[in-house]
Amino acid sequence: MRLMLFATCVSCLAFCGCAQKVEKVNAYRIDPNAHSAVTPVPGPDKWWESRHQAILERVKQGNIDMIFIGDSITQGWWDRGIEVWRQYYDKRNALNMGIDGDRTQYMLWRLDHGEITGISPKLAVLMIGTNNSNRNDNTAKEISEGIVAICQKLRKDLPNTKILLLGIFPRGDKPSPQREKNAEASRLASTIADGKWIYYMDFGDKFLEKDGTLPKDIMPDGLHPNSKGYQIEAEAIEPLVEKLMGARK
Repeated sequence: MRLMLFATCVSCLAFCGCAQKVEKVNAYRIDPNAHSAVTPVPGPDKWWESRHQAILERVKQGNIDMIFIGDSITQGWWDRGIEVWRQYYDKRNALNMGIDGDRTQYMLWRLDHGEITGISPKLAVLMIGTNNSNRNDNTAKEISEGIVAICQKLRKDLPNTKILLLGIFPRGDKPSPQREKNAEASRLASTIADGKWIYYMDFGDKFLEKDGTLPKDIMPDGLHPNSKGYQIEAEAIEPLVEKLMGARK
């Protein structure tokens, strides 16, 4: 009897250990109404809604193996980064789901309203949060909770999709409190990564000079990469993208 009880306890512990690893994303308890960064709302502009509708139309067509989700930095793949995109992502049936000016709360809303309905991509590449960091809009902790809430939404609705979470890119010509806020938000959000379904990469230093200067020949406006910047990103994530885009288990 004792042996049976012991064996049962060991089995339960082993199961719990596995469950903890698989369900790490659910260990983060976030009140959806705690603050603006985690409260889903639509973007405030007509062009935002227009872009959302265009994404919905593309989603309906299917044949999507990879999605990039983010703000204007992600949307810029189709403009400043288009040649790099064609080299790396056209062949992977990738969909650009970036919307200029997007914030975590806007992204949560659009994920709730059809943008990931009826698809099951192998990989979602996510970067969001820099627009939440303007002035006193949100703290680093609030931004990180918005990012984590998005990861939770993706895991819930796309259970067969791996997530590659990217650290927020450095912004501004020189180091600044806003850049530090974004870095702290990324660091806090990175703890959601489990190395199984969610992976984290921060390669912001690849954009910077040794003194922390952000060169204009990479991000001319101190925020948005040009073609050279997107090339840096593509090369940085490619080894992991190649691994995660492999056959599903």
